[in-house]
Amino acid sequence: MSKKETNTKQKEDPQANDTAQVDEQTTETVEVEELSAEEQLKEDLAKEKDKFMRLFAEFENYKRRTARERLDLFKTASEDVMMTLLPVLDDFDRAYNEISKTEEKDLLKGVELIRNKLKDALKSKGLEAIAVKQGDAFDADHHEAISQIPAPSKDLKGKIIDVVEKGYKLGDKIIRFPKVVIGQ
Repeated sequence: MSKKETNTKQKEDPQANDTAQVDEQTTETVEVEELSAEEQLKEDLAKEKDKFMRLFAEFENYKRRTARERLDLFKTASEDVMMTLLPVLDDFDRAYNEISKTEEKDLLKGVELIRNKLKDALKSKGLEAIAVKQGDAFDADHHEAISQIPAPSKDLKGKIIDVVEKGYKLGDKIIRFPKVVIGQ
């Protein structure tokens, strides 16, 4: 149809003109609804992707944490056994010190062999003595103060005066803190 015929028809039938406009508006509304449905699907997809990524990251963190805990468990699995053997090791040290004051060198040599064998066996399982000596600075994170006495000199104030009981660590974990006397 030509423009003249369309204009003539519109003049003749104004209702047909209104119907054509409604059809155009409906088509536009359907397109907008489709766009919003498409946008809705994109948003839903983005939300699901985000949820998936967070869940994946959480699972990876869980795997790392359990692997680390397992390694720590293997490292310190013998902690209970070590704790029960520490008093025996202390008794060997005391016996060695007392026997060394006597004249019985054969007995001293026998106690020393057994003590060294026990120490080597425990060391091979990861047990280490914590090195503490007189004059070291007191650190509450690494030492256990059992007493305070007046310091013999000013430079020993707040420092370790005496070590009463050795401390030990298993791997990086302290299983018994050294018991010390500090100067006031």
